[in-house]
Amino acid sequence: MKALRGTDDLAMFGAPPLFAEPLLVGRPNIGDRATFMRHLEGAFDRRWLSNFGPVVKEFEQRLAQYLGVRHAVTVCNATVGLEIAVRALGLSGEVIVPSFTFVATVHVLHWLGLRPVFVDIDPATHNVDVDAVRRAITSKTSGIIGVHLWGRACDTEALESIAREHDLRLMFDAAHALGCSHRGRMIGGFGECEVFSFHATKFFNTFEGGVITTNHDDVAHRLRLMSNFGFHGLDNTDCVGVNGKMNEACAAMGLANLDALDGFVKTNRANYEVYRRRMAAIPGLQCIVYDDSERWNYQYVVVELDQAAFGLPRDILYRILHAENVMVRRYFYPGCHRMEPYRSGAVGAVPELPQTEALSDRVLAFPTGTQTAPVEVDAICDLLSCTQRQAAVVAERCSGSSAC
Repeated sequence: MKALRGTDDLAMFGAPPLFAEPLLVGRPNIGDRATFMRHLEGAFDRRWLSNFGPVVKEFEQRLAQYLGVRHAVTVCNATVGLEIAVRALGLSGEVIVPSFTFVATVHVLHWLGLRPVFVDIDPATHNVDVDAVRRAITSKTSGIIGVHLWGRACDTEALESIAREHDLRLMFDAAHALGCSHRGRMIGGFGECEVFSFHATKFFNTFEGGVITTNHDDVAHRLRLMSNFGFHGLDNTDCVGVNGKMNEACAAMGLANLDALDGFVKTNRANYEVYRRRMAAIPGLQCIVYDDSERWNYQYVVVELDQAAFGLPRDILYRILHAENVMVRRYFYPGCHRMEPYRSGAVGAVPELPQTEALSDRVLAFPTGTQTAPVEVDAICDLLSCTQRQAAVVAERCSGSSAC
């Protein structure tokens, strides 16, 4: 790797990049291929590739056991899972949701003809502000969607109390949270249901897919009906549904990756610890903290940048890192309420969410996972340290450069 002595060594100003190939946030982790192929060959031998085959059933049973829930209903992807969950809970009118989330959480509501009511976040946790939730409730509110951002649980107890008090339905987007716990209890059984993503960019993937978990038998029954066109039996539909089923190949990948899950977490944690230790010595950078008393997947290395202390705006650092093939992400910029169709007011007045906007303008997520080695993390941190030391010179050069 190249030496980093000054701004002339930065790729933004013409030097070769630090890494020959891009280091990505969310590059897929892959478990044992032989295990995957064994499950897949079984599906081929049975000629049963979809429609609740044995591999899907085994995967659901293992997920339910791992998460400590009564029911795990696999789906073709988490966005469809959210749609089915919203339908199964009978949400209507207005649904309260944080703006600081992946846009799918919100698009699902608009797609289904509901109005998302955006609320701000707690800057300490990055999760939904429960006081903001209380203030947002109206006579049209039917439910609340909490998001366990970065795998750190919402204040589930407060949200459950609010939901009971106002007779609202409560569900969680748990896309980030597989393998994480809250007060010693695995995420998956809070609210009426929770939706996990197994997209290829997640630390645990099934190529594409997801699961809806619940401890409520009636909710699980509706989820299963709605994920299979509403069919109850071969020739009868009990409700409107869609084709939301997971296939056997995706479930085979899930079983292989479940076996490898502890190894994925160990790798993520090792990378996270290097980032946290190194960034503690760089002014203006702060890794989010995971409470050692809980279980975590360490899927995301999320860093908040203090522009005054670091010496550069977040977006200039973002461009510097991308030029070096460190493909950091600005999660979740710019906030859903500042995306269309919401920012134009097409689905209601655009709210003022100062904490969401401030956080979305200072956060970066860094590469990790089994395709990122600790030596590469050290090199990234060397780059960050060099950039911070040279921040004034970088800022001066950027003032007259189109590259910035």
